[in-house]
Amino acid sequence: MSCFLSNSSLGRKLVMSISGCFLVLFILFHMSMNVVAIISADGYNAICGFLGANWYALAGTAVLALGVLVHFVYAIILTIQNRRARGNVRYSVTVTEKGVDWASKNMLALGFVIVLGLGLHLYNFWAKMQLVELLGGHTNALGYSPADGVALIRYTFSQWYYVALYLVWFVALWFHLTHGVWSMFQTVGWANDTWYPRLKCLSNIVATLVFLGFAAVVVAFFVSSLL
Repeated sequence: MSCFLSNSSLGRKLVMSISGCFLVLFILFHMSMNVVAIISADGYNAICGFLGANWYALAGTAVLALGVLVHFVYAIILTIQNRRARGNVRYSVTVTEKGVDWASKNMLALGFVIVLGLGLHLYNFWAKMQLVELLGGHTNALGYSPADGVALIRYTFSQWYYVALYLVWFVALWFHLTHGVWSMFQTVGWANDTWYPRLKCLSNIVATLVFLGFAAVVVAFFVSSLL
């Protein structure tokens, strides 16, 4: 089984699909959690306190990091494999449509943008929250409590350049998800003529919800900083 998942093309695509599904579920959870910051500062900070340097949060962080690493490494492996097999033609799909052509042909480039955005996000939030708690600190470099997530969001998104960078990140994530979500189901054989339109619609809905949820937090806090 392990040889199938690591050595065969279908096995690698299956690993990509499973890890991708896990990451999509996490992104939806994270987006929903962030939206709470707009509704209730106390509610969001309570969530941050619950997801601090506790064993379950640390275990979840480790599993998430592994999921990102596996997904990204397998994406690179599959891209190299397909380029060797088809020259400059990248990973082709069973069903094609003009609306997904650009995203499907640039999934790795979009992935690099997303990973860079993730690095920025870890620097702005994880390093000033969970990491501070792990090191035994009571305040971060900005002087905030590591459990005061709202204060950190307010500070970060009062800076226009972070707003711009995060919105670019969310756009890349939108494109990645519009192709990636239905591609997960294609790998297990669901993307036929009947299911393709439904899965494409589902992909667009998921990607748009993620984009709007994350962007709403960034824009709301930026606007509030101008008032």
